[in-house]
Amino acid sequence: MGGTPADPYLPGHGNAGYRTTHYDLDLEYRTGSGRLSGRAKISATADRTLTEFSLDLGMFRVDRVLVDGAAASYSHRAGKLRVRPTTPLPAGTPFTVTVRYAGVPRPIPSRWGDLGWERLNDGALVASQPTGAPSWFPCNDHPADKATYRIAVTTQSRYAVIANGTLVSHEAGANTTTWVYEQLAPMSSYLATVQIGRYRPIDLAVGPVPQRAAVPPRLFAAAQHDLGRQPEMMTAFECVFGPYPFAEYAVVVVDEALEVPVEAHGLSMFGSNHVDGRRGSERLVAHELAHQWFGNSLTVADWRHIWLNEGFAKYAEWLWSELSGGEPARAHAVRSRAMVSALRQDLRLADPGARRIFDDRVYQRGALALHALREVVGDGPFFTLLREWTQVHRHGTVTTEAFTALAQRHTSRPLDGLFAAWLYEPALPPS
Repeated sequence: MGGTPADPYLPGHGNAGYRTTHYDLDLEYRTGSGRLSGRAKISATADRTLTEFSLDLGMFRVDRVLVDGAAASYSHRAGKLRVRPTTPLPAGTPFTVTVRYAGVPRPIPSRWGDLGWERLNDGALVASQPTGAPSWFPCNDHPADKATYRIAVTTQSRYAVIANGTLVSHEAGANTTTWVYEQLAPMSSYLATVQIGRYRPIDLAVGPVPQRAAVPPRLFAAAQHDLGRQPEMMTAFECVFGPYPFAEYAVVVVDEALEVPVEAHGLSMFGSNHVDGRRGSERLVAHELAHQWFGNSLTVADWRHIWLNEGFAKYAEWLWSELSGGEPARAHAVRSRAMVSALRQDLRLADPGARRIFDDRVYQRGALALHALREVVGDGPFFTLLREWTQVHRHGTVTTEAFTALAQRHTSRPLDGLFAAWLYEPALPPS
């Protein structure tokens, strides 16, 4: 087949035969009508001879498709844009596909709710994990297909736009403003995002890793306090996880309640309910920041390995508590174990099943597995392992097997039994 293998949990998302290298998105959004007009130019390389290829795209009207600048025939139904170039694309050939499309973005229905572009009372947000990216642009929606991005958004000048990467231009016209962001580190489609709202900026930290926030004016003071220790958190995490993997980090607080915060590439989104002026959600600030290493720089090769995202981010909550003078990770692990032991023992951490990838047991058992590994190998080898893990796979894709193999190289003690019990057996291992 060539290209990225189909995800065993989400075989309908992602497309074989090619790999993307760059997305150039020019978008115009009208907040009043909720209408989005887009031009997406996608650079890719064929992995085999392609007489036809497909992209994931939601319910838009497609006006035109070009392949290497020439008009191509296409069909669009059931979430797939199928493109037939005028001549076949030989294996190994770089090519571009340009799609012009328009419509009112609709979130992608899933077993986890509606995902992707969401119209707010006064703006818009995008939270796509795991299948919402086609709600706003054509893409190869597979976590292992990573590319660089340029995202340009034009909207009414009273709104701020925040997207992945570095803001490279900000041009105001008579009534609208165009914001252009560039993300030069390879990014999975589900981690691409656009946030539109009446936000006030906060500079949380300047170099070496600039940290900024965009918040509703009414929450400015509370957010400034609640995010006040994030720069210390960044420093602490760089010590235990290795250098921060991107050029900068942004936080957006939307002026509506969200069930949970959501990470994107170099950016995290929180709801107004996560800001209380008392740092009541600081563990979630740590969780989302940790995802920049675990999930965003190191992205799962497929969704079976989701514990490598969520277990590591959960354990980062415990580490932040320990490193900032709070309870040690051991105390969090004791409480977590008590909680998990009271639940059904029918989840295999390394292969939880599609409907359970966001089950709280993936988070808790993942963190417990890491703590068990830390206790067996000791702090020195454990944290050396974490830093090597993030460095070796920086901006790449990862699997459970790759992690366990690397862990074994950091100790002379056999780890097969520990990993078998924690990752592959449904019963909680004995304490």
